[in-house]
Amino acid sequence: MNIFKAKFKIHGGVHPKYRKELARNEETKKLPLPKILRISTTQHLGAPSKPVVKKGDYVKKYQLLAEAAGFISAPVHSPAAGTIKDIVAGTGATGAPITEIILDTNNTSDEDLVGVFPTNDWNTLSPETILNRVREAGVVGAGGAGFPTYVKLSPPPGKEIQTLIINGAECEPYLTADYRLMMEHPKCLVEGIQIICKVLNVQDAHIAIEDNKPEAIEILSKYVEENSIPNIKIATLPTFYPQGAEKQQIFAVTGKQVPSGGLPSEVGVLVENTGTTVAIYDAVVKDLPFIERTTTVSGYGIENPSNVIAPIGTPYQDLIDFCGGPKDGVKKIISGGPMMGFAQATAETTTTKTTSGLLLLTAKEISQYESAPCISCGRCIAACPMNLMPAELSQFCEAEDFESAAEHRVMDCMECGCCAFSCPAHRPLVQHFRTAKAFLRAQPKK
Repeated sequence: MNIFKAKFKIHGGVHPKYRKELARNEETKKLPLPKILRISTTQHLGAPSKPVVKKGDYVKKYQLLAEAAGFISAPVHSPAAGTIKDIVAGTGATGAPITEIILDTNNTSDEDLVGVFPTNDWNTLSPETILNRVREAGVVGAGGAGFPTYVKLSPPPGKEIQTLIINGAECEPYLTADYRLMMEHPKCLVEGIQIICKVLNVQDAHIAIEDNKPEAIEILSKYVEENSIPNIKIATLPTFYPQGAEKQQIFAVTGKQVPSGGLPSEVGVLVENTGTTVAIYDAVVKDLPFIERTTTVSGYGIENPSNVIAPIGTPYQDLIDFCGGPKDGVKKIISGGPMMGFAQATAETTTTKTTSGLLLLTAKEISQYESAPCISCGRCIAACPMNLMPAELSQFCEAEDFESAAEHRVMDCMECGCCAFSCPAHRPLVQHFRTAKAFLRAQPKK
């Protein structure tokens, strides 16, 4: 049997209302090509990519628009043929300044495209060639962090990877894009895992899935068994948030603890998101760069909650219109999930390689944070999966005592939101920690 229950329970966590029933049974739909795409050069962690096109250029589908600008960076390709209208300053989903390449796709055809790689059987390719394809295709972490994948697949010297974990937990409420991917494309996912195993020379691979997704567990287990793939097993996880967090998932599946400030490679483990794994498959097997992704459009404020494949650079308004438009009573639009996503000031923000969700929420789905005093109840401490002291950290941050916050490991905070979710005083704890972390990152290293 290739299914086993994870033996180790992580500390903390919460049980929000998942509301995945809104979109989980909707088959993935493809968005018609928008007339205008606004493609960010910041689709990943690290240095923004550098545009290699200029205003007035005609580009083909898959053509390189911006090249990687450093080791931790990633190229960006055109999702469609069209004309570059302009290259301008803009604002990303997080509120950070970005550079946008404005692409007019009018009167163009998807047939007008440029090839990226010659077609080959990936089994005949060397690990170095596969890594190069992943790099040139601009594959980044699709789970939200956006770390360049070829860097992640190149562990530091002396850090041998023994275990690969594919993160299919999708623990954020509402989001079902990864679930639909596992249901609809088991072959692509499993073959993507095999490709990663070849690159890393790993024999031990697990697909970690929360037990509220029995259909996906069954489909993947059946595919692995029917194709006699002995090194891939399905690890079922208890359903709670943040079961999909990297360090927590490593502990749940293997019992290994990543040290504070350390990387998973230090305990011989690598974790990849399901969407990233399929993007690796597309790059290596189909010769396709990372130009589109599936986004969950959900919430009680949208007419037809759905999972939608859309090209990068799609305005959120196009996704909203495709899903029937907003209902009356929408109070907030969130890019990502409700726990770690970002509230949007406008629906003209555009999708990137990391846009996992777009949520239209009504008043009954949201709560307002307040600048209320801590009541010392301890719920945030019980909920924190990183074993931090959020109440104490928050007070350091409010006093702008960032040095004390650093001494109490504020940099270990992964901004999961469990503390704020648990706080009966509705204190903006995560915002406090983001402020402290931004301040500390800006300081010269001693």
